[in-house]
Amino acid sequence: MAALKEKRSCGQRCEDFGRFVWNSDNGTLMGRTPEKWVYISLYYVAFYVVMTALFSLAIWTLMYTLDPYAPDYQDRLKSPGVMVWPDTYLEEKVQIAYNTSNKESWMKMAKILTKFLQPYNETNQLEYNNYTCTKGKYFFQNFTPTSHHIKRACPFTQSMLGHCSGLEDPTFGYNCSMPCVIIKMNRIIGFLPTNHTDSPPYVNCTVLDGHENVEKMEYFPNKGIMDLSYFPYYGKLAQPTYVNPLVAVRFSLVKEKSAKIQCRVVSDKISYENFYDPFEGKVIFELKALK
Repeated sequence: MAALKEKRSCGQRCEDFGRFVWNSDNGTLMGRTPEKWVYISLYYVAFYVVMTALFSLAIWTLMYTLDPYAPDYQDRLKSPGVMVWPDTYLEEKVQIAYNTSNKESWMKMAKILTKFLQPYNETNQLEYNNYTCTKGKYFFQNFTPTSHHIKRACPFTQSMLGHCSGLEDPTFGYNCSMPCVIIKMNRIIGFLPTNHTDSPPYVNCTVLDGHENVEKMEYFPNKGIMDLSYFPYYGKLAQPTYVNPLVAVRFSLVKEKSAKIQCRVVSDKISYENFYDPFEGKVIFELKALK
């Protein structure tokens, strides 16, 4: 029968551990001589230097193939979405409702539009987009070595929205039954809305629940046309001062002062019948003026 292993005291265990860390008889540190520790250290230094170099080379190769000014793949963005302001979006619909007798109610709508149009005021546009574009033509810009990829943008001023600019009427018509809404088309890099320079995109609004509640609609600017000089868009980094062209629509509500409206951007390259995306090419909203 094998003898039981002798039980070692705590002092003996500490002495064994100390001998493992440094054995003066063999001249070893943690079981290896200093010469072997040098070889091991050199091996791991070389190993991690090579791994770091390979990782850096992979990242550099990836970044070299990417364009920082435009996404490589935009196949899912073939047609832009459309939005409306005041942006009172509910869970499943857009409802612009206000009370003409309640100043706080209609001032809320006016404040939303005022804040939205701040980048479009004359001062900002003269400072950032002080450039005269050729109306009715695409604004193509080629890269030049001295441009550092920064491209110009055509100015769009708040005053171009006419009666819906908020300059003549700071209430935007929300103190009565002639409210203004602003239609904006989302940006897609390099997107050209039409193949025909004589047919620029324009906004067209229709009343879905009958025409009896809307007496007339007025479009600003220039009958709701989005001038071609604002296309193509080159991206936020390449065109940092770009502002979207806008179209304002002023409605004259009558009778029940409530209407369900669809505003569509009409162009041969903008689709609007996407069942899965109700905001592609168009926006549907309810406009209601209470009293």
